[in-house]
Amino acid sequence: MRQPTSMPPRFGVNYTPRTGWFHHWLDFDLDAVRADLDAIAALGVDHVRMFAVWPLFQPNRGLVRPAALRQLGAMVDAAAERGLDVSVDGLQGHLSSFDFVPSWATTWHRQNLFTADGVVAGQAAYLTAIARELAGRPNFLGMSVGNEFSQFAGAQHPEPSTLTVAEAEHWLRTMLAACTAGAPHAEHHHSEYDAALFDPQHPFTPQLGARHGARTTVHSWIFNGTARRYGGLSEQSVRLAAYLVELARAYGTDPHREVWLQEIGAPAPHVSAAEAPEFARRTLEHVLDCHGLYGVTWWCSHDVGRELLDFPELEYSLGLIDQQQRVKATGSVVAAFAGARSALAAPAARAVGLVLEAGATSGDDLHAPLRATCAPGGAFFEAWMDLAIAGHRPAVVLAPFAADPAHLTARGITHLIQPAEVHAGT
Repeated sequence: MRQPTSMPPRFGVNYTPRTGWFHHWLDFDLDAVRADLDAIAALGVDHVRMFAVWPLFQPNRGLVRPAALRQLGAMVDAAAERGLDVSVDGLQGHLSSFDFVPSWATTWHRQNLFTADGVVAGQAAYLTAIARELAGRPNFLGMSVGNEFSQFAGAQHPEPSTLTVAEAEHWLRTMLAACTAGAPHAEHHHSEYDAALFDPQHPFTPQLGARHGARTTVHSWIFNGTARRYGGLSEQSVRLAAYLVELARAYGTDPHREVWLQEIGAPAPHVSAAEAPEFARRTLEHVLDCHGLYGVTWWCSHDVGRELLDFPELEYSLGLIDQQQRVKATGSVVAAFAGARSALAAPAARAVGLVLEAGATSGDDLHAPLRATCAPGGAFFEAWMDLAIAGHRPAVVLAPFAADPAHLTARGITHLIQPAEVHAGT
């Protein structure tokens, strides 16, 4: 069990290359990357999250391109020259609505991306190769297995790779072990989208997110139904990131396990350009009041150029920096928070714990069949938000831990509330 940290939260950005988006790997220009990193460093952030596009790095199961590894290494070195640490995602996988799967795992060679032995072995070799290439660099923080790779397992995917919870855990252990084999002293993570917390059928469960990897990661996007139901600048929308941090934290067996807000952005039209700075300010104020927050990594660094076609409209304007390398108003807000991070006081523990019954029967919390209640509009979501808006700073306590005094004491929780009590107005 790790000890609680007293370090201020980190601030960073997800790096989206200004020229060519992630297709920049096809025409790699280190000078263009350096210019982007100069603009990012000027925000005062301390890290970036970088993405290696899987089929471009591993076009054949037996070939991880040495030139691609060298280019990634050069990017990490360029970040170091600007005082930026780097976390690298390997299996992309999925980015901004587009899927990137190599030809040896799709169409005529289509196989299950999580259970086919050859595919899994190829993925593991690829992750090890990246981690090994970067392991000696002092600003390399570690790997994330991939960016929301579990979306390939969701029923809504047009070509899902179905699997069980046990198979998901086995795949996850294998991928994290591959990262560790390449960089044994780095900290490795995996990244799920919020279906893991909300969809009772999804095989990547909240427990997998909270009990594997160096930290728990969450991705907060109000286009998950929150903005549509409550409004883009509603209390529910600006508190969503804090809610996800507290919800994810509840599933961890280690009461001191940190949570990394690995993605958060202000998507149009759910939040207008005029509203985006206020959305950022209020969201960050709320999430920085979460105990055990490792850091915030904003999505994203740069806007997507309009010459690139067929993106969802919201993807074009998510950057903190525009196509002319000018800091946008939202970028100034994030920069102000990043600049003040060292002066932030550690938030007090949350004394009120809202009890979450995620299992339909005793011991069933592993699969969390009741997790839909946590989604926007669900009874648990509504109860947590009501308490938060009333100023009670609620934590989330998984029902099996509610009877564990040591767990509650370690988290500073002194008072438990059931969702029904909130709805009853008590």
